[in-house]
Amino acid sequence: MPVRVTLDALIVARGIKARDLAAEVGLSETQLSLFRSGKVKGIRFSTLARLCAALGCRPGDLLDYGYDPADLTLPGDDSL
Repeated sequence: MPVRVTLDALIVARGIKARDLAAEVGLSETQLSLFRSGKVKGIRFSTLARLCAALGCRPGDLLDYGYDPADLTLPGDDSL
């Protein structure tokens, strides 16, 4: 999947520790680590909003997307 989490860059740019960010937004360090590594399949909008508030950023600052035509193909669709 070409959606990438860019949270690490913001953490470095803000000079904060992931542990402190996790505490501020009410996540466990494990949950934040899984999000940072891109190993989660989704994130609640409320969690995304808390991260943005804590970091002073917008959702687009936390996520990046690289176009992949396969994203338009439905599972089981072999038409492409």
